[in-house]
Amino acid sequence: MGAAVGKPAFGLAVAPRTQTHAEERLAVVEHALLQWTRSPGADSGVWDADASYTNRGLLAAVDDVLLLAEEDPFPLPGASSARRRLDSAVGAAASRMVEEFLRVRVWDASPLRVAVDGLALASSGASLLVFPSAGDRTSDASSGGEVDASDGTRSRASSGVPDEVAALLEGEVWDELDLVRPAGVSVLHEIALRMVRAGCTKELFRAFPNAPCDVLDRFLSILRVECSQRTTEAVIKRWTTVAKIIGKAIVAMRRQLYAQSPGAFDSFRDEYLLAIAENRILILLEFANGFTSITSHEKLVYMLGMYEALSDAAPSLLHLFSGARKELVAERTQDILTKLADAMRIMVSGVVAKVRGDCPRTPSAAGGVHPLARDAMTCAELLARHRTTLDLILAGGGEGEGDAPAGSLAAALVAELIACLERNLQGKLALACADAGGSRHLFLANNMSFILNRAADAGDVASLLGGAWAARRRGRLAQHVASYAESSWGPAVALLETPACGRGKPAKILAEFDAAFTRARDSEVCRQVPDPELRAALRNAVSEMVVPAYCAFLQRHPKLGSSVRYTADDVAECLSELFEGEAVDATKS
Repeated sequence: MGAAVGKPAFGLAVAPRTQTHAEERLAVVEHALLQWTRSPGADSGVWDADASYTNRGLLAAVDDVLLLAEEDPFPLPGASSARRRLDSAVGAAASRMVEEFLRVRVWDASPLRVAVDGLALASSGASLLVFPSAGDRTSDASSGGEVDASDGTRSRASSGVPDEVAALLEGEVWDELDLVRPAGVSVLHEIALRMVRAGCTKELFRAFPNAPCDVLDRFLSILRVECSQRTTEAVIKRWTTVAKIIGKAIVAMRRQLYAQSPGAFDSFRDEYLLAIAENRILILLEFANGFTSITSHEKLVYMLGMYEALSDAAPSLLHLFSGARKELVAERTQDILTKLADAMRIMVSGVVAKVRGDCPRTPSAAGGVHPLARDAMTCAELLARHRTTLDLILAGGGEGEGDAPAGSLAAALVAELIACLERNLQGKLALACADAGGSRHLFLANNMSFILNRAADAGDVASLLGGAWAARRRGRLAQHVASYAESSWGPAVALLETPACGRGKPAKILAEFDAAFTRARDSEVCRQVPDPELRAALRNAVSEMVVPAYCAFLQRHPKLGSSVRYTADDVAECLSELFEGEAVDATKS
């Protein structure tokens, strides 16, 4: 930089007249500066990165040329050549100072090293993908991500971060970290003093955005590396964390910079720090902008986390700026938030369409919980944690099922999602059952119970949908239980209750019942009902239908004697073993 400015003035031509003392001083200064311009790559500068002197002679040359300029020894038109040489030497000295400014490290990232390394190496954590692949279905969504809000309604989707990173996110640790190097600040004062004397403060201002700042750049470097080495989900998780940390770091940096000793740089420190902040924030925003074109519904939860991190950080970041700089950052931030919201509305439609139309080939075991129900409820849980953000992005575009609290678009979305799941389960998915009677009702009861339990276990979903929503589904569940008992066991009980006239002796009726009961028992004992409460309710419904009817039949025909294969207690015992699953049944055979 200095070479380009100073080169035209330098030359070894002999002056046609005797040099004045001022011209001799200028020649000495030019020679000193020329040593730098000839081999800038080998020059270590005036200060090294740690703000230690490495070339006091070069600094003395800068001071000499500035002093010579202040004395103004070439005012006459006849000295125009010397005047141009002096002006060029001043420019070279100013360029040297800018180079020094860009060399010295003012900010110390060493207190953050453990946190930076931990964040870079942290595992991606449990999958938060909406509708994960078959290999990811065992992931427990409730263990993924981080819920970080006082009201429990906002999810901060990030991977399981190390303790050191979590401490940075909390914010209390920043007062204990020494991020600024006093020696580096003292160099800034030295440089500012000389740039003011040279009348080149604009050149210094232009260098501010590119000033080194390891405190912020170390975290940004994580994103640069992960963009090429990690999945989209991992990068978004890291971005969310980095965005929060950078916002807190800038506030801490400003506080610590202002605590330093006064000097010539003090009048520039606001512009300096804000230029650094603006530069890094715009880089961070550019990373976020790169994800605004994503519309795949699998990434919805991660995008919600990114949106929340940006919207949460924006007020404190914008508070640092004023004027045109604040307007630029605010406009860029809002533009990205708008594009993220637009992308997420498309994703939301994709999620609903997925639940409405999906029919996974993987069947549920013996009328058990269908994989689609598991995926849809995982999605509902994840979305419920983001209710506040969803209400914002869905404003003016959300459509609900009328089955959720009024005024909450997030509730309407989750209710619609579950309603689509229920219609799908009741329709084409139920056709996969072995028959259109008891198996179908058991399938629907299992899945309805699963939906209710998952909603209750995830407090976000339960509170979002309200008690009336759960009450309606409990009523439907009771209907499915009663319908299952009637469909699967009603035919056997009907044999006992139908008049014997025209059907033969009571012993024959009993034999028909025994055969029907055994078939039903052998068929239903291998059915699996995971929910203990539902299993008890089903057994109770079947027992209340079968045992009293069987007891009444035996009482009406006390002379059956050896024809009785099952006592009433035997029937009750058999019914108490229902719905344990195929594996349990196999151990008994």
